[in-house]
Amino acid sequence: MGRDGVWRKSSRSGGNGNCVEVAAFADAVGVRDTKDRRGPALSFDPANWTRFVAATRAGRFDHPA
Repeated sequence: MGRDGVWRKSSRSGGNGNCVEVAAFADAVGVRDTKDRRGPALSFDPANWTRFVAATRAGRFDHPA
């Protein structure tokens, strides 16, 4: 993962301090904890990230109430 990405806070992050940031790089999508910006970041292949986001939006990971 290069250093050319611009980190942004996820639009789904709430106001409770449990936030993540994402960044698109030339070869990967990075995800990190907003509270620990110098800490580790997860790296995902762009195609896999796109599938994960689509599945999340479709509710595939929602838990029944």
